[in-house]
Amino acid sequence: MILIGAEAPAEAGARELLLDRTMGEGRFLKSSERIREGRLPADGLALVARDGDALVGSVRLWNVSAGGRDALLLGPLAVAPECQGEGVGSRLMRAALNRAGMLGHKAVILVGDAAYYTRFGFSLDLTRRLLMPGPVDRNRFLALELADGALHGAAGMLVPTGAFATPSIVGPDFGAPVYGEPDFDAIEPVRLAA
Repeated sequence: MILIGAEAPAEAGARELLLDRTMGEGRFLKSSERIREGRLPADGLALVARDGDALVGSVRLWNVSAGGRDALLLGPLAVAPECQGEGVGSRLMRAALNRAGMLGHKAVILVGDAAYYTRFGFSLDLTRRLLMPGPVDRNRFLALELADGALHGAAGMLVPTGAFATPSIVGPDFGAPVYGEPDFDAIEPVRLAA
């Protein structure tokens, strides 16, 4: 029996293997990945499908600003090849959208197969004035309002707004005292052992 639930931190490796199997390494080249990289998924919105101990499906949603409107970016949605056609993807989608609505989110955006995602209420109309941070097939750039008018008038670039996955080590407030300009002549080169 396949069950849908929250992704556990220990399942990160299994999720990455599933994504590699279903989407290949080309997934890292997608514009959506520019929004996800270095960020954590939205709270409570990293879901998996489990068949016993095996992770057979995954979906995650990410906080974004869509032309100044709070929204979520959905993806990737992945189902193990041996479970495709069994409704696992649909169950993950319904669970993710229901949970997003219960958590108070008002809109979900994705890049995906329109023929598949329209069954959940996604459409092209809501993304006409929105942009991705890279190339995107406009026929695959879809959105769903969980609250009427959530994306009304939204225009501009999708920008990540979620929490960072790791603390930043750049910038003036990363924890080290600031003493002025660095003296690059005083820095010794790193020596690597052979």
